[in-house]
Amino acid sequence: MCGIVGYVGRKKVVPVIVEGLRRLEYRGYDSAGVAVGSPKRSALEVRRASGKLGNLEEVLREHPIDGSFGIGHTRWATHGRPTEENAHPHRDCTGRIVVVHNGIVENYLELKRELIAQGHKFVTETDTEIIAHLVEQVQNAAAADGSPIALEEAVRRAAKRMTGAFALGVLSAAEPDKIVAARLGPPVVIGVGDGESFVASDVPGILHHTRNIYFLADGDMAVLTPQGVSLTDFEGRPIDRAITRVQWDPIQAEKGGYKHFMLKEIWEQPRAIRDTTLGRVSLDSGKVFLGEMDIPDEELLHATNINIAACGTSWHAALTGKYMIERLARMPVDVDYASEYRYRNPIAGPGALGLLITQSGETADTLAAQREMIALGSRTVAICNVVGAMVAREAHGAVYTHAGPEIGVASTKAFTAQLTALFLLALKLGQLRGKLDAAQSIGLIEELGRVPAKIEEVLRNCSAQCEQLAKEFSTASDFLYLGRGIHFPIALEGALKLKEISYIHAEGYPAGEMKHGPNALIDETLPVVVLATRDERDPASRLRYEKTLSNIQEVTARSGRVIAIATEGDKTIGGLVEHVIEVPAAIELLSPLIEIVPLQLLAYYIAVRRGCDVDQPRNLAKSVTVE
Repeated sequence: MCGIVGYVGRKKVVPVIVEGLRRLEYRGYDSAGVAVGSPKRSALEVRRASGKLGNLEEVLREHPIDGSFGIGHTRWATHGRPTEENAHPHRDCTGRIVVVHNGIVENYLELKRELIAQGHKFVTETDTEIIAHLVEQVQNAAAADGSPIALEEAVRRAAKRMTGAFALGVLSAAEPDKIVAARLGPPVVIGVGDGESFVASDVPGILHHTRNIYFLADGDMAVLTPQGVSLTDFEGRPIDRAITRVQWDPIQAEKGGYKHFMLKEIWEQPRAIRDTTLGRVSLDSGKVFLGEMDIPDEELLHATNINIAACGTSWHAALTGKYMIERLARMPVDVDYASEYRYRNPIAGPGALGLLITQSGETADTLAAQREMIALGSRTVAICNVVGAMVAREAHGAVYTHAGPEIGVASTKAFTAQLTALFLLALKLGQLRGKLDAAQSIGLIEELGRVPAKIEEVLRNCSAQCEQLAKEFSTASDFLYLGRGIHFPIALEGALKLKEISYIHAEGYPAGEMKHGPNALIDETLPVVVLATRDERDPASRLRYEKTLSNIQEVTARSGRVIAIATEGDKTIGGLVEHVIEVPAAIELLSPLIEIVPLQLLAYYIAVRRGCDVDQPRNLAKSVTVE
């Protein structure tokens, strides 16, 4: 997603920024810009362009700028179209303050109305522009003693007015050779050099200049000058934090300090879900906007059914999506392994909508299934994590998952981003088909908005427990994963994660099928992971939970060792099983996004304990381009 690079020091500032942005291109973007200042000038110079960095470089060749401090940005549009005027940096009314911003200002409409009433003029469609005007407004009001308000204090006060998630970089022509950065959500790193300082949204953007890094935490602010960096919190209290000396090469730098890419990507899931949602929903109307879906609403409305084809983890996402679409849109859905689709003489046609799910967008089996659907007359939609990938180019529309690059072969954040995209598609179809009114849609969008924070809670609270369980179960030769309803595909995905990276045999099974054969496997050596969450507001969820408790008793009666994934506060399940991992409550259709996280962590820590190559497990590849 969006990238930030800023510099203050002795070097030519524009090449430093553009080179850094180039190293962050993997995040994806649709426009770019830079702002540069100098103590010799009373204004900041800004250059922007839509499209790729090459377009910005052409603008800079035609209209060169330089100075001693500056900041650049690559933007992925959320508020406002991907045009030059909406590209960052954004300015205040005077043009003397500029801001770059990753994230979203949730209360920007309220703040914008307030600022307009105070005489501020807005020229873009973005939420970011209000930040520049907020800083200007603060500085226009002198301090109590009549002295001017410093840029860092103005940014601090502005940040405290905003709700949402943001990483900020702010410059002022009135305070040259200074950059103010702040973080609440999206990452910010600060680099310290000899007579120079750097800011970026990720380490690769500045690693070729310095290995001395501060990693800002939520609520941190940094003031960068050529003389060094000072850190405070949003209350202005100084922060004493040690510099991290980064020893990684550029590829390792992308791990952000994590031992493995997979662990980093597990922890990135809240951001991936937020980014996949950003700009696609309205909390005012409940509407869902899928801009890349180049299929008219009328055509979607009259589709008779959906055929989904996918492989591996994406197939598990497809199975989960079936529950979402059928429940919210009341539309029949069939799910196929993409590798099998062509060989069953499938029934499809103009009335059917084909849906292809693939992280890479280049999976050969999925592309073959897509071409079969198109040959049979179906329109196709791709859910994909790579903009411009083959599956998206050949589809009639796409829903991109904004998970960012996923390096670990065993998919984690791409999976939860796919589930998010499927939930949005289910909402869209439900609205078009008249199955969801505005109030229902708003309620569901609000529930989706709560999921990232709930996953963050799981990551904080369950990581140590999963690491401890790994010590106990890493020598097991087999695992069984059980789930009912929408939880069954998550059982399959949990089992797949374990077998992929730890090489332990694992099976996912519908809990109700245990008595039809798998009970014969249970003995005192078999760990059984059971998904036993519930939504107290949903009678069907409560019924599934009760039946799952019966399955747990079937296992424990045969001396099986149960690890239950249960809802926080569940007083019943603890007396039945050996281990309970608690996760926050969620509505039934969104619980898969939360309960998969401890299963990913469990697989990861077991694999680490067994000495396996977590990021590149044997015999597997990230993108499968052969059938």
